[in-house]
Amino acid sequence: MKKAEIKVYRERLLALRVRLRGDVDQMADATLNKSRSEANGDLSSMPIHMADIGSDNFEQEFTISLMQSEEGTLGQIEASLERIEDGTYGQCEECGIRIPKTRLNAIPYAILCVKCAQQQEQELP
Repeated sequence: MKKAEIKVYRERLLALRVRLRGDVDQMADATLNKSRSEANGDLSSMPIHMADIGSDNFEQEFTISLMQSEEGTLGQIEASLERIEDGTYGQCEECGIRIPKTRLNAIPYAILCVKCAQQQEQELP
């Protein structure tokens, strides 16, 4: 891959990293640092109904799950930035062939070509 192309992918990865870190920080602030009354605008800290507690817990767990997913993506982005530095960016880690640019345009932190990614998905339970 040419240096100019690598530079474009590096900039995409850096921009995506900044955006995801902002999203994770925002979710953490909204979910973990606010009480129920602050989050919902309630005047009282006592729930009106037991279902409110369940809804609040579900929302908090869902947000934490999203944060974990985005943290995983951030790890993949960091690994891709390291591969750029190593000169191995854009090569499938499974079979070693070049990952098509269309795939890298869609998922700039991809580590597998389409064929290997499909095989890996089929092997999952």
